Amino acid sequence: MLEVVALSHFYGKHQALADVALGIEQGEIVAILGANGAGKSTLLKSIAGLVRPAPGAVIRFDGQSIFELPAHLIVERGIALVPEGRGVFGDLTVAENLQLGAYPARARAGEADRLAKILQLFPRLAERMSQAVRTMSGGEQQMVAIGRALMSNPLLLLLDEPSLGLSPLLSREVFRALTQIRAGGVSVLLVEQNARASLDLADRVYLIESGRNAGSGLAAAMKNDPEIQRAYLGKARATSPAPNSLP
Repeated sequence: MLEVVALSHFYGKHQALADVALGIEQGEIVAILGANGAGKSTLLKSIAGLVRPAPGAVIRFDGQSIFELPAHLIVERGIALVPEGRGVFGDLTVAENLQLGAYPARARAGEADRLAKILQLFPRLAERMSQAVRTMSGGEQQMVAIGRALMSNPLLLLLDEPSLGLSPLLSREVFRALTQIRAGGVSVLLVEQNARASLDLADRVYLIESGRNAGSGLAAAMKNDPEIQRAYLGKARATSPAPNSLP
């Protein structure tokens, strides 16, 4: 479905990404793990057309290049981004935010049915359709942001730190929704600070370190990898006691 090859990006003289490659198939949830500043958000923005990669990159979606397409045409192809910080319109109501998501031509058919499915996915939104989004909690605003992206009728949903700033309860609700989104036929490419939740949720994982690929594999296998546990799950490497240490 999505193929990325040799993707590099510079902010001035600083290289944020260096020859990154990844792929995602239809029906997958793929997570990207890495430290802050590793280039994960830049990677999602490059795919979504919000920043321009360096020449030589390949970005294909459903077999067609989207490398030089502007962001609004990438949305028309079926890719929607939920950015870090949500990017909702705070002074507009929930209903108005969701309606804006249906602006692309690909979203016009079946708009009412899609809205009904989103309100079933996030029942809280059904109760707050006339409420200004800025008056809602962070978790509810994240639901609005995801719902607005789904209104564009995407085939691939890009999510940047969806649980950032949310309570554990609301985080679980968001992650539960992602499994239902995938069940509905939408693939998900996820950047998430909660590595444990990402590994529990995803089918496959890519590791990004200092803007470069540092590994990839099945999430189930990575979850049991001692190096992954040490680096991302906060589990210290087991060590033998020093010879002269007390029992």
